[in-house]
Amino acid sequence: MFSIIAAVGKNNELGKKGDLIFHIKEDMQFFKETTTGHTVVMGFKTWESLPKKLPNRKNIVVSFEEIEGPDECVTDLVQFIKDNENTNEEIFVIGGGSIYAQFIDHAKRIYLTEINGEDSEADVFFPTFDKSKYKRTVLQKGNSGKLSYEMCRYEV
Repeated sequence: MFSIIAAVGKNNELGKKGDLIFHIKEDMQFFKETTTGHTVVMGFKTWESLPKKLPNRKNIVVSFEEIEGPDECVTDLVQFIKDNENTNEEIFVIGGGSIYAQFIDHAKRIYLTEINGEDSEADVFFPTFDKSKYKRTVLQKGNSGKLSYEMCRYEV
């Protein structure tokens, strides 16, 4: 089963200039706790943005060519989705924007930290999806500086 995990601004902003827009300590902790012990799938740019391989997780990178470092490289995303969408394992899709867009219709769960903030310079966005098709559960609410946020789980 595929799950997506992301933090987004009011306008679905994810990132700019190769980095996250919002750095909220509680969101980073939530990401770590939620994905540890699972497989994480990411695009090449997300992989490059990490300081190192994410520990205690199987790191899979979607790339047109084999690269050094991750546990596995996936060059055929369509086949990967077909092979894994009915597994009992929760596989987390962690970015970036184009990878989210390719998995959004296959995700059974979407963990979104919805941040009450925006950035007009954002250059990567989370894809829109029909939220009415999901049950929304607020897992946690909080504030970080002037930003308020809700950590939510959308489940089919």
